[in-house]
Amino acid sequence: MTAPDAGRGSGIGGIGEETTTFGFPRDTFRILNVSTGNVCRSPITERLTRHFVSERLGILGGGLIVESAGTWGHEGAPMEENAETVLAEFGADSSGFTGRELLDEHVIKADLVLTATRDHRAQVISMGHSAGLRTFTLKEFTRLVNAIDPATLPPLEDGLVMRARALVRAAAALRGWLLAPTADADEVYDPYGAPLPFFRSIGDEIHQALDPVVTALTGVPART
Repeated sequence: MTAPDAGRGSGIGGIGEETTTFGFPRDTFRILNVSTGNVCRSPITERLTRHFVSERLGILGGGLIVESAGTWGHEGAPMEENAETVLAEFGADSSGFTGRELLDEHVIKADLVLTATRDHRAQVISMGHSAGLRTFTLKEFTRLVNAIDPATLPPLEDGLVMRARALVRAAAALRGWLLAPTADADEVYDPYGAPLPFFRSIGDEIHQALDPVVTALTGVPART
């Protein structure tokens, strides 16, 4: 995968390309990760996703753009140092990251929005732009993806973008049928200001939630 300017996102695409009704390039699939400050949880999720897709698909993952923003985003701020440490321990790249505040244009362009908490999900949906069917908490999306038969998705040979969009539609169709076992099951708690061990535990949570999602997106399981 290739990285756009200023470390924002991963993949191909840019201003001036032919776009769909919702504003994203036709040959790309955009994942937007949302947390509060965009310096801890969503950057970890963004960069781990990019890392895992690259590990499994290499340049074939170039159609996937992964970005992040915060509902109270620290515009222009660097990633928290402990978040960078966690990413380094996973072998992921944290370089070039700068925080940003969530804007309408980010939601409009996103094919899939993954939030850290239910409150973040509600805030994204409240912005409009028909975001409800493509906005999930990360752990909610994982739970739904785990219930989808991979054989029902388009094969990777048909294109990563087609497979990814089919996955989102299938997850949205299951949402009302597969509820969270507890009120907190879909939450990734904020490690901001916490010591490194807590950041590591949050990194592990995000990793465990992302693994089946990336497997479903790419059709390629993690290396063992």
